[in-house]
Amino acid sequence: MATVLAIETSCDETAAAVVSETGDPERPWRVRSNTVASQAEIHREWGGVVPELASRQHVRDICGVVERALDDGRASWSELDAVAVTQGPGLVGSLLVGVAFAKGLAAALDLPLVPVHHLAGHIESLVVDNGRLPLPAVVLVVSGGHTNLYEVTGEGHPRRDCRLIGRTRDDAAGEAFDKVAALLGLSYPGGPVIDRVARAGDDAAIDFPVARMTHADRTASASAAPVGIAAERRARRMEFSFSGLKTAVKRHVEKRRAARGDGDLPDAEVADICASFQRAVVRALLDRVLTAARASSARSIGIAGGVSANSRLRADAAAQAAAAGLPLALPTLALATDNAAMIGAAGLRLLRAGVRAPLDLNARASLEF
Repeated sequence: MATVLAIETSCDETAAAVVSETGDPERPWRVRSNTVASQAEIHREWGGVVPELASRQHVRDICGVVERALDDGRASWSELDAVAVTQGPGLVGSLLVGVAFAKGLAAALDLPLVPVHHLAGHIESLVVDNGRLPLPAVVLVVSGGHTNLYEVTGEGHPRRDCRLIGRTRDDAAGEAFDKVAALLGLSYPGGPVIDRVARAGDDAAIDFPVARMTHADRTASASAAPVGIAAERRARRMEFSFSGLKTAVKRHVEKRRAARGDGDLPDAEVADICASFQRAVVRALLDRVLTAARASSARSIGIAGGVSANSRLRADAAAQAAAAGLPLALPTLALATDNAAMIGAAGLRLLRAGVRAPLDLNARASLEF
């Protein structure tokens, strides 16, 4: 059974993991270690990730993180069968640190180098935690940088067996959480803070709008364009937009601050805003997921990525999936945010599919899936 060392440095988490095959097709991956060095404290004072600071911190952390992953996984260098690494998408400076380190390891140890798409890793995190998904499945990958909806039809190569069927046209959902948190004077990252504050609020206090797509996306690539009028209409129903919601929250907050005159809102009112905003985001996400599941005759649905840690999203998704009679796959909180275990699992799948990268592999910030 193959074992890989996986490295993930796409944004502001330096991560390494040791993942092995189990031989069981129902639960194919065993995570032996999963080490993450977070940079949240570094970027908090700036209100968001500063790319230059992120890449420099990766350089400082990566050796120690890899050594810790090997120690925790009780793995020796000689036991490894491959090195898997996130090639993209992400911050190019951050990606370069991981890719360069992985290439050096692969060359020194004479091991195959396996390039992994970051979003393929998030999709694979569902298999790590839940086992094999009933297919076809509809999977939402939702984070600070992505809000993408996929139809998963097979278990071979991710790029062959996963089809993009919807995405955000502007802000990712996680980015909207961060921006609304900053608007309200809450700390970074905004998702966990809004989730916590919203628990004390009334989610029906403000009726924030949820965008519904009625026109074609002019920024979509020609290769991703649906064929035929009916297909185009279905595709629009599965797309997302959060810029209008973000603007609605901004206008509401400005109006309320002007009415009060002192610029500060009471904690109870902030909680109501957070709860109402969060309800609108979750409603938009799950509306598209269930629409896609019906259109695809899906046998299961999954939600992955950092925003999948949101308590309201998890609770509402469980309720709606049960009502629709569909199994729901969610990652544990440890695998919801960026980590290397998911990259290792996806890397093992790619290794079995014969995927290898040359040692001139380069990071790609806008890598397509």
